[in-house]
Amino acid sequence: MTWRAPEITRTPEPYVADERTMLEGWLDYHRQTLLLKCAGLTREQLTTPSVEPSGLTLLGLVRHLAEVEAWWFRENFAGQKVDYPYFTPEQPDADFDAGAGDPEADFAIFHREVELARAAAAGRSLDETFTEVGPKARVFNLRWIYVHLIEEYARHNGHADLIRERLDGVTGE
Repeated sequence: MTWRAPEITRTPEPYVADERTMLEGWLDYHRQTLLLKCAGLTREQLTTPSVEPSGLTLLGLVRHLAEVEAWWFRENFAGQKVDYPYFTPEQPDADFDAGAGDPEADFAIFHREVELARAAAAGRSLDETFTEVGPKARVFNLRWIYVHLIEEYARHNGHADLIRERLDGVTGE
């Protein structure tokens, strides 16, 4: 039987809430939107590039956003050592190279990284600061991560919407 990306029921974003609930709710909404764009698709569809010359694929977006979650929440904010499943110094953009990917494993990695990100932020103040890993060493707070990831997902969900429409005509929010 051919593997297909699981169906998903997206939780509506919060309309009235405190700041933390609002940020977490909107981030979860965008996480689920990405999965919604992939729902029901086969490996072949998930690894079909958008349009030349771009090699962007839905599976590449899933892989990329799993690593973005790990980079910001775990490595930078929580100070954890992360073994990235795709990134290497020789191939820093390997997350987008989904041609050789295993969608079932890649979706499991995405879900695991989301759960680990939630755990890294649980009970921590939005005002808590950290210094970015790497040469820039900029100082951010946890609130910034939420806002940045909402923006990152929103941008990539726009890409995902166009890719999905090209694959099978499915559109939507």
